[in-house]
Amino acid sequence: MELGIIGLAKSGKSTVFNTLTRGRVSTASGASAKSNIGTAKVPDGRLGVLAGIFRPKRVTNAEVQYIDLLNTPEGLGRDHGIGGEYFNVLQRVDALVHVVRAFENPAVPHIQGNVDPLRDIATLDLELTFSDVAILERRLERLDAELKGAKAQERDLINRESAILKKINQRLLEETPLREQELTDEEKKQISALQLLTAKPLLVLLNVGEDQLPSVTQLEADLQQKVSRPNVSCVALCGRLEEELSQMDEEEEAEFRKSLNAGEPGHDRVVQGSYRLLGLVSFLTGNPNEVRAWPIIQNTPAVQAAGRIHSDMERGFIRAEVIPYDDLEECGSLAEAKRRGLLRSEGKGYPVKDGDVINFLFNV
Repeated sequence: MELGIIGLAKSGKSTVFNTLTRGRVSTASGASAKSNIGTAKVPDGRLGVLAGIFRPKRVTNAEVQYIDLLNTPEGLGRDHGIGGEYFNVLQRVDALVHVVRAFENPAVPHIQGNVDPLRDIATLDLELTFSDVAILERRLERLDAELKGAKAQERDLINRESAILKKINQRLLEETPLREQELTDEEKKQISALQLLTAKPLLVLLNVGEDQLPSVTQLEADLQQKVSRPNVSCVALCGRLEEELSQMDEEEEAEFRKSLNAGEPGHDRVVQGSYRLLGLVSFLTGNPNEVRAWPIIQNTPAVQAAGRIHSDMERGFIRAEVIPYDDLEECGSLAEAKRRGLLRSEGKGYPVKDGDVINFLFNV
């Protein structure tokens, strides 16, 4: 799963990217002519407990990928819209992280002259909407052209698609993004190939200054109250400070974080928020070789969850041996869980839940 990091110029996008991926991408303006891709591990305290039970050779967290898009188009939000390779990358990602500037820095003037997070959120929302409207209007023009030479059966299909797109486009013009529109399965199917930007889940990331750290929790809550909508969530962090801390080893970072009263790592909150935004949960596996978290959509059938590990497991699926994480933690071992009758056998259609610890039996 990939999330694209977007935002107006000088909002701190690359700084946030470095924070999330523990990378070292240059944050200087114009430093990169291409997008940067990095991976972030999803924090999961359950893996440490399972490692104590299974004593594995390695522990593997679930992961999400972030893309720090190539330089924001010059004038985006003022006199330039979304286009070119920037647009192409945005179409491919699964969700968007909008970095919104809340910090003051006279050495890095805001492109609009002053800091106003709500204005910046509205500005980029409007650019995403303009992009979708342009795509829909081009598609509608092509449908009108196809209609002229179409046969009767084809005309029905064209007219139906046209009616759907006009309805969706009108809602966009009324400033209702696709992620907030209630669409039927047919409507979703009609627009799926268009990869419209306002259909993507959105994480609004408020990038605050160090002087705002004492009030960061309240700033986040206030923003959540103002922009909370379907498939939109918010988080606040100090990108510059978190970037510096992310370059330290864990022990050193913990000491500095404690001395600064910086709270839990912003990295963890953003990555966990991203994971939830994508609609993902984790099922867990454990053996002497590896303890691992596997990302799936909640209630994915067991046979498909097995396929996340290996296609042979899905093809030759026999059954899944399942125990909820909380039960296994309480038991302390699989042997004790079996003794108490807590290890269940489930079939192909079992809807896998977050925290299910599973052993798949298969034969190929």
